[in-house]
Amino acid sequence: MKSSKNSSGGRLFDQKKSAPKTEKRTIKKGTNKSENKKDDFKPKRKIAISRKSSDSFSKESKPKFERTKSSDSYSKDSKPKFERAKSLKPIFKKEGGAPSKTSKPKIVKKVSETEFRLNKYISNAGVCSRREADTYIKSGNVTVNGKVITEMGYKVQLADVVKFDGVSLNPETKRYVLLNKPKGFITSMDDEKGRKIVTDLIRTACKERIYPVGRLDRNTTGVLLFTNDGEMAKKLTHPTSNVSKLYQVTLDKNLKLADFHKISNGFKMDDFDVTVDDISYIDGESKNEIGVKIHSGRNRIIRRIFEHFEYDVIKLDRVVFAGLTKKNLPRGIWRHLTEQEVINLKMI
Repeated sequence: MKSSKNSSGGRLFDQKKSAPKTEKRTIKKGTNKSENKKDDFKPKRKIAISRKSSDSFSKESKPKFERTKSSDSYSKDSKPKFERAKSLKPIFKKEGGAPSKTSKPKIVKKVSETEFRLNKYISNAGVCSRREADTYIKSGNVTVNGKVITEMGYKVQLADVVKFDGVSLNPETKRYVLLNKPKGFITSMDDEKGRKIVTDLIRTACKERIYPVGRLDRNTTGVLLFTNDGEMAKKLTHPTSNVSKLYQVTLDKNLKLADFHKISNGFKMDDFDVTVDDISYIDGESKNEIGVKIHSGRNRIIRRIFEHFEYDVIKLDRVVFAGLTKKNLPRGIWRHLTEQEVINLKMI
């Protein structure tokens, strides 16, 4: 096909085009307003275009778009912070505030500390359970102030004398506390001279008033039992019970073998005979460390034995009392007896 030529002999379209002429539009009056708006519209964003030629773009001359910053835009660091709105519900304090719908007023009953039901009184005394106590009350085994009581729910006062089969009862719960007594404390409930007493060490053990079973000298350390069980304390301290005690004695000098045998065989001191259950040197220690097992409850009996043979006791520690030991019990610390230990004491 032959290419058409213009009058000047050239081709109709050259390879290089001339720049197109822009046509001016004239807007006549009375034309559509929507057309005017389209023509007047101007884009907000500016586009900068660089060209090498009028009709082609190179890779290096891609159009660059510049985004104009607006006041509404923000970066990650400048995110708006929102504060949590406070609860619109009214908050009421415990004091002076209105009660909630679900809360109900608590009714606190005043419990008398001096008044007990008779079955609880008997149970606290350690006789039996409350249910069993009701059976004994119906059977007429219980008297209050000398009068037989068979009424269920009968209440007694602490000042009342309650007897079960003729034996007086103590309504307090029985407590048994073991103390590893330190040096410098007097075995007493109080002291007029203001000296340290053993009860200061066990005040937090229980709310009941408990008493020491037996005595330990001020400078004697070791096992000391406290209880409010009067019958138990009386039995453990009575000479006929033969309750054994084991002491570790430290003397000012070595114990001679001759004196050792005299103490072991028994001897007479002052106006009474002295016998020990056992005496021995302590293995691995010097000859001034002695172990003595005895059941006598005489005052300061261990010190008096060695003083009789002209020895001074430097240190005296009670290691065992009625089968109770100070194992895992540091100086000045107390603990409650286990149930099995209480049973063992009752079997003595």
